[in-house]
Amino acid sequence: MLKGDKVGLRARHEDDIPILRTELYDDVVNSSRAESGPWRPIGPGSKDPRLVVDDKEQGHVPFSVVELDGGTLVGTATLWGIDNHNRSAHIGLGLLPSCRGKGYGSDVVAVLCHYGFVVRGLHRLQIETLSDNAAMLRAAERNGFVREGVLRSSAWVMGEFLDEVLLGLLARDWKPDSKG
Repeated sequence: MLKGDKVGLRARHEDDIPILRTELYDDVVNSSRAESGPWRPIGPGSKDPRLVVDDKEQGHVPFSVVELDGGTLVGTATLWGIDNHNRSAHIGLGLLPSCRGKGYGSDVVAVLCHYGFVVRGLHRLQIETLSDNAAMLRAAERNGFVREGVLRSSAWVMGEFLDEVLLGLLARDWKPDSKG
């Protein structure tokens, strides 16, 4: 397990899937804001690629996020779009509603940076988030990510176009602490 100050990132367990499906993906508004496509219902027992890990997929590394104190599941974290030639990847995370506002997001981003830069040897990490996602913007900037641009009206979310903010962090600019 990769460890931060408050959370750990571990492999996805089968018993994580129903909790994540119910609390993250069955929430139409949250799912619509987090995904790059429209929400659609997924039946129980389906092999939902957002939740079921494909160990053969090398460009996408999903984690379950757990509290270090007690091991309670608090969300998901992903390093995705891994490009081994350009040594870059994207970061994504989703916290269960009851676990938001507790500083877990910043800790998850820190641990994903450790994984990307130290474990994977990447050069660049990137985050794209909706411009009104203050929590993700704070978590990214606390970890040294720099706003590199705004993609105007680039995301169709629940009947309207929203701006997305593009943030990047280079390995040479990353300030690691004792994560991992």
